[in-house]
Amino acid sequence: MQPAHRSDFAPQFLLVERDPASARVIGDMVAGLPGKPRGLVHKQNGKQSIEALRGGDFDVVLADASSLSDLSPSTEEAIARISRVAGSAIIVVLSDAGSVSAAVAAMRSGAHDYLAKPIHAGQFAARVCELAHRHGNARALTVDGRTIPQPADFGGFIGVSEQMQVIYEQIRRIAPSPAPVFITGESGTGKELCAEALHSQGPRANRPFVAINCGAIPGELMESAIFGAARGSFTGATEDRKGAAETADGGVLFLDEIGEMDMGLQAKLLRFLQTGTVTRVGENHARAVDVRVICATNRNPMQLITERRFREDLFYRLHVLPIHLPPLRQRAADILPLAQTFLSRYAAEEGKAFTGFSQGTADLFVAREWPGNVRQLQNLIRRIVVMFDGTEITADMVAAADIESRGRPAQAQVTPLNSIEPMWRQERRIIESAVSRFGGNIAQAAAALEISPSTIYRKRQAWEEMEELAGAA
Repeated sequence: MQPAHRSDFAPQFLLVERDPASARVIGDMVAGLPGKPRGLVHKQNGKQSIEALRGGDFDVVLADASSLSDLSPSTEEAIARISRVAGSAIIVVLSDAGSVSAAVAAMRSGAHDYLAKPIHAGQFAARVCELAHRHGNARALTVDGRTIPQPADFGGFIGVSEQMQVIYEQIRRIAPSPAPVFITGESGTGKELCAEALHSQGPRANRPFVAINCGAIPGELMESAIFGAARGSFTGATEDRKGAAETADGGVLFLDEIGEMDMGLQAKLLRFLQTGTVTRVGENHARAVDVRVICATNRNPMQLITERRFREDLFYRLHVLPIHLPPLRQRAADILPLAQTFLSRYAAEEGKAFTGFSQGTADLFVAREWPGNVRQLQNLIRRIVVMFDGTEITADMVAAADIESRGRPAQAQVTPLNSIEPMWRQERRIIESAVSRFGGNIAQAAAALEISPSTIYRKRQAWEEMEELAGAA
C-alpha cells in the first residue's frame, strides 16, 4: 500500500456487489470522495473478490454481505475469508438488513465498519475518511487531496497529528448541520470538548449549550433533569422547573455517557427526538423545543444493544453523524504538545518556574500507553507542578508523582517471582501485538495465531476482569 503522507496518494477500492444498480450508486460515491481515488474494481461475488485481492493491491474493500453467499452461507465466515486475504485494506460491510446482530458479526469476523443501505453519500464519505485515518497512516486518505495546515489549538483541542486533523475537518463539516451527532471514544479523549467545539463552530454558537451526564444523575431524577417537572409532581418539586431540553431551546443538548441511561427513559428520549416536544413530569401537555442533540459514550454501543441495555431504534436515531475520538496512544505526535500546554498553564497558576521537559521525560511520555488518555496526562502534569520545583520536569519527578502506574513495592517484595508476569498478561501482550501487526484487524491476527476471532474477543473481556480483580486486590 502506498504511504499516506504522499501528496499523490490515491486509494484503490474493491467493490463486491451483485446488484448493478447499487454498484453504480456506490461507484459514484467513491468517485466523489476526497483524495482523488485511484480507481474502483467491481466484482459480483465473493470468489471473484478473493481472486482480485490475491492479484491486486487495494486500500478499501466495500463488500455487500448478500453478495458473499457463494463463499459461505454464514456471513461471518464469508467476511472472515475476505479479511484473511485483504492484507492491510479497510473492510466495510454493506447490507440491506441494517440489524445490530449483522453489524456485530461483521466486526467480529474482521470488518472495520458496517453501513446499512440505503447509504447517504455524505455519511459514506465521512465514515470512509474517518476509518482511513483511525486505522493508521498506512491506510490514511488525504483530505481534498492535500495536506491542510492546522493550528495546534482548535476549538479547545490541542493536537497536530494526522488523526486530529481529521477530527477538526469532521467538526467543520458537521457543525453547520442540525442533525444528531454520536461521539465515541475512551474516557479522557475529550468527548465533551468535541461537543463544545461542534457548538461553537455551528450556527447555534450564541444559543445555550446544556450538558447532562447520564451516568452521574440517579435514574429516578434523570427524567425531570432532561424534561423538567411541574410543581408538586414529586416530593421536593416546590415550583415548575424547566429541564435541560427546554433550557437548551435554540441551542445544543449534550447527553454524555448516553449508554448509562435507563431503558424506560430511552423510550421517552426517542419520542422527544421524533416529535421535537417535551412533557414535564407531572404534566400532560407537550412543549415544542428546538435543540440539536449531541450524545457521547465510552462504551461500545453495539455491545450495549446486543446486551439489551440500549435501544436499537434510539441508536439509529442518534447515530446520524458519528465522530470517533482516537485514544492518545494512537496519536503520539500530540503527547508532547499537550504536555507542554498543560505545563505552561499549571506553572502559571501555581507560580512555578517550569518551562519544559528533560529528554528522558519526553521519551518516556511518548513511549507510554496512557490508558487514561489526555485526562491522565493532564492530571500527572498538574501533580508534578504542585509537588516539585525547578525549571525542567525530570524522569524522577514523573516516577514520584505517577501514582496511577506505581506498583505496590511492599507486596512485590514478598515473593522472588515478582519479576515474572502472570500467564494471562503474557498472553495478552502476544495477542495484542499480533492485532497491532495487522493494523487492528482481528480476523487476520486470529488467523496468524491459529485461533478464532471470537477467542480474541472473549480473552479481551477476561483480561478486563482480571485487571479489575488485580486493581481491587
